Parts: sequence; structure tokens; C-alpha cells
Amino acid sequence: MGTTQNVEIDGTRVAYELIGEPGGRLWVVTPGGRFSKDSDGLRELATRLAAGGQLAVVWDRPNCGESDLRFTGPSESAMHADALVGLVEHLDLGPAVLVGGSAGARTSLLAAQQRPEVVAGLGLVWLSGGVYGLMTLAGYYCAETLRAAWTEGMEAVAELPEWSRTLARNPRNREALLGQDRDEFIATMERWMAVYYPKDGESVPGLPESVARTITTPALVFRGGQSDINHPRATSESVAQLLPSARLVEPPWPDTEWNDAQARMATGAQRSPWSNWPKLAPTLLDWADELR
Repeated sequence: MGTTQNVEIDGTRVAYELIGEPGGRLWVVTPGGRFSKDSDGLRELATRLAAGGQLAVVWDRPNCGESDLRFTGPSESAMHADALVGLVEHLDLGPAVLVGGSAGARTSLLAAQQRPEVVAGLGLVWLSGGVYGLMTLAGYYCAETLRAAWTEGMEAVAELPEWSRTLARNPRNREALLGQDRDEFIATMERWMAVYYPKDGESVPGLPESVARTITTPALVFRGGQSDINHPRATSESVAQLLPSARLVEPPWPDTEWNDAQARMATGAQRSPWSNWPKLAPTLLDWADELR
């Protein structure tokens, strides 16, 4: 255990790492942004979740870390959810408890909506929402990539900082990116970008509230910070009300945790927003005991 492995899901190679021993509950930890499984805090959380004979997985979503690039689906989160379901099915040790933050929370929710039989529970942290939060995501994930493809072509996209880490870690990805049809790629970026446009009746982008109400998977929703404009408290409270089997709980850190993490990262004092995620383990483990 602890060595990176790869599985091909729908023609896309996905990198993952197993922590712990098979036989107990399966956990899958998914971060947000395009952060990789090697980001500070993720493996540490997985190790704590895996204690006592359980098994945890950290993985790189397509377009992140060591995994392949993939530009399909109605949204990037929906494409990630497909890969997550495929990973759980490949392991054949589920159903799994999915723990996700920010984009990872969207991915986990969409996976539970798509294939509820492979998901035993949802641990949701830092749910993105609000006008500012969602419009920022449209820019973060798509805007500069779309601009570069439109004005300069795919070689310019390959030079963008947001793609540098995955191109460096997976040599297959540069050729795959340069081989994209420019017009199809632009259409994909526009489609993915439009998903983040704030809509009435949609607390989580790409997941209408009418659909969210049908997700009966037990869920633990950590309340967002009042100070956090990217993951507003109102979004976490709304999702906790929408999901029929959800419980809203307080996070194990101050209200300003997200903002403090960004400030620490800006000075180099912290390398990942997820550095304090190991503190989630006691609450998650106590809750998961109820799922047995």
C-alpha cells in the first residue's frame, strides 16, 4: 500500500493510491481546484481514516496531477464524477464513503446522484456557491484557457501555468493537449464555463435542487465559514436542507480557515488549502460508525 497505481476509465488513465488495508470501510478523498493527491493534508487525512483496518484512497482526477487529460461531459465536475464512480467500481471494495472539498464536494455529490449504489456516505466540505464564488470558478477553471485557445491556439494553452503541473507529471498530457481540435476544445470550455453561471434553483452548479432532493445517501455537511465568500455558509446550509439524509455540523477549525489558508499559502507558510483536513477525521469516523 502507498504506491501510486493507475487504472484506465473510459480510455483515461487515472492515478490513485491506497492507504490502509482492504477488509473494512472504503473511503475516497477528493480535493478541489486542480490540486493533486500529493497535496499537503490529503494523505494525512486518508491515513487517519484508514486506521483500524479501513482503506482510504487518494486520487488524481482527470486534468490533475498524474492522471490523463480529458475534455468531455456537460461539466468538468460531471466528468470527474464519472471517473470517481469508475474508480470505486474498479476497486470493487465499495460502497465507499466519499469525502470531498470545494470541487471535490461537487464531484462527490454528482457521483452519488449518478450511481447511489456505489456510495455509502458523503462528507462535504467547503461547498462552493454564491454569485462571487461561482463566477470566480468560471474564471479559475476556464477563462484563461478559453482565451488562449481562442486567440493563439492549443500551443498557447499548453504554456499556461494552470496546466504546467499535470503536463510535467504526466508526459502523455502535452501531446494530448496539443492534439485537441481547437474548435471543439473552445466549445467544451464554453460549456463547462456556463455551468458556473448562478441559476435559481441550483445551489450547486450542475445539480438542480430538484435532483439534489432525490439523493438519499447519508451526508455529513460541514458548515461553511461566515467569512468565506468562495464557499458561503448559506450554500452549505442550503445543501444540508436539500439532501434528505444530511446532517449539518460545525468544522474543526475557525470561521476564517479558508481565508487564513489562502494568506498562509501566499507567504509560503502553507502549501495547500487542505493542510488542516486531518482534523476532520474524528467527526467523520464517529459519523461513519452510524452507517454500519
